[in-house]
Amino acid sequence: MAECKKVLAVVGPTASGKTALAVELCKEFNGEVVSCDSMQIYKEMPIATATPSTEEMQGITHHLIGFADPSENFNVVCYCELARKCIDDIISRGKVPVIAGGTGLYFDWLVNNIQYTPETTDSVYRRELEQRALTQGAQVLLDELSEIDPETASSLHINNVGRIIRALEIYKNTGLTMSESKKLSRSKGTDIQPFIIGLDSRNRDYLYNRINTRVDKMIDDGLVDEAKNYFEKFSGKTSIQAIGYKELKPYLDGEAVLSECVEKLKISTRHYAKRQLTWFRKNDKIHFVFIDEYETFDSMVNHIINLIKEANMF
Repeated sequence: MAECKKVLAVVGPTASGKTALAVELCKEFNGEVVSCDSMQIYKEMPIATATPSTEEMQGITHHLIGFADPSENFNVVCYCELARKCIDDIISRGKVPVIAGGTGLYFDWLVNNIQYTPETTDSVYRRELEQRALTQGAQVLLDELSEIDPETASSLHINNVGRIIRALEIYKNTGLTMSESKKLSRSKGTDIQPFIIGLDSRNRDYLYNRINTRVDKMIDDGLVDEAKNYFEKFSGKTSIQAIGYKELKPYLDGEAVLSECVEKLKISTRHYAKRQLTWFRKNDKIHFVFIDEYETFDSMVNHIINLIKEANMF
């Protein structure tokens, strides 16, 4: 059996402080960050994706950030291949990989070594579903998926039409749901041994206030101009899912005032955070820490460092 690759991981909802914590863990355990964010991979989208700035990185090396063209349709298989290479490289240099991010699908596939198996495709059925999504709406397809595979359906956003269609297609062609297919793949085992810290908040308003504050700062930092640049230059099916651009488009098109769009952006971000928490709470291997229970950030960091040391991970 392959030697276990010990890693640290920081997961949780947006605006919970994952980046800052990951940096502190890297300082303590001689680590480098491996981003686990499906949007931070893209170039020219730093504000919308909350990509860590040079100041926030504090000299700690961050991998898989800002390297892909926004027109490129990136997926979980591509991510896992690159992330595994990063993890192997970091360990080979005697350092500790610290996986940090909020994309639950990417995280699960990476640490559980889920392998993609090319299912038989059905282009006719796919086109039929795509047409139905256009004429009847994606909610109809998501409702059908809920009847077949409630586990997968609950993890998908209504805007992720491609993934909804793919899940229905897999079921039609294999008789297995997407969630069943993943569980079968997991039986192959993984060589990654993670110690996972999950950031959460006892008081939901505490987290939501952090999200609202972050959105206001994103606007002040130039999110509107960044969104305008995006729509002028790119048309990626994956990158457009980044929260921030769709919500501002009515303003850019002269169809709504900015304040209305900003409020919708805050609502979308809060909903996203709720979905992230729902995803991660299903994982009983995560050590949850509640950010609103600590008087200072440093006291929380010290508690987490002690948890890791007590587990004899490093």
